[in-house]
Amino acid sequence: MNTILTYISVSDGKIKRSSLEVLSKCRLEAEKNGLKTAALIVDENASSLAEKVRPYGPSEVYIVEGSEFKNHLNSPVLKAVSGAMNTIQPKVMAFASTENSKDILGALAANQNAPALPDMSEFELTDKGVKGKRPVMAAKIISRVEAVGDPVIISVRSGSYDLIESPSEPQIKKLDFTVTEKEIKTTIREILTAAGDKVDLSEAQTIVAAGRGVRDEEGRKLIDELATVLNAGIGASRALTESGVYDPSLQIGQTGKVVSPQLYIAVGISGAIQHTAGMANSKVIVAVNKDPDAPIFDITDYGIVGDLYKVLPPFIEELKKLKSN
Repeated sequence: MNTILTYISVSDGKIKRSSLEVLSKCRLEAEKNGLKTAALIVDENASSLAEKVRPYGPSEVYIVEGSEFKNHLNSPVLKAVSGAMNTIQPKVMAFASTENSKDILGALAANQNAPALPDMSEFELTDKGVKGKRPVMAAKIISRVEAVGDPVIISVRSGSYDLIESPSEPQIKKLDFTVTEKEIKTTIREILTAAGDKVDLSEAQTIVAAGRGVRDEEGRKLIDELATVLNAGIGASRALTESGVYDPSLQIGQTGKVVSPQLYIAVGISGAIQHTAGMANSKVIVAVNKDPDAPIFDITDYGIVGDLYKVLPPFIEELKKLKSN
């Protein structure tokens, strides 16, 4: 058990940035503890993706490839990851905390008889296992946790660590895998996505999020225009998704998506803990709100007190001028 193994999550044929963040941190921990860094790619086209992880320093890249992985199905993915762990015998198995990893984390821990620490915001190896921190109770409390054992399975929140390049020439190793139709208990017939969800919020570098202050079609147009100028994803608070103004897939917060962009612009969002639990890891937070006492200003880097209908038009025009220059 001399390896830290990182699972590389793939969506729509692209490696998720959050997985590369975890791989970057795992490489640093491996160097500090005299261990090897390895990556595991489970995908229909895993071989073509192996080169994409080379800049982040793994010494080995393991691939499990097959048509069974065209869409994420828990049964074959769980079998593939379990088989890889049995072969590689890692000291730590690390995931980015994505919807897909959450689906299999508990079952994988049971299969491997291993302790699991989910949704970590910080972690480091110890002589006996892994310790670190994880947000609980809608991130109102940071819990210090520790797992003792070999292996330890962890998942890490998006945005917890930066991407750090350290190019390597890893060995590419293909692992054998077979699965029967009987073992695949679920069939996906169709995947429906929200028409307005043009940018994957979990991967977006910039997000414009709309809150209750966006009260009509004029407000929506301003949000759309600002997002277009910034090439940003659009998110929303629970109030707007429940009222049908925005699709539920765009909800950010405790009961929605957890995001960590480089720039997060909150427009007309008061900053209730249920919302901030989903975006507090953003690198730079900008808020526009007419209430100077809105809680969102407690966590922002830049705040604008004013009516969004008066603030956004000149803001957008200035951004357009900057882009044209």
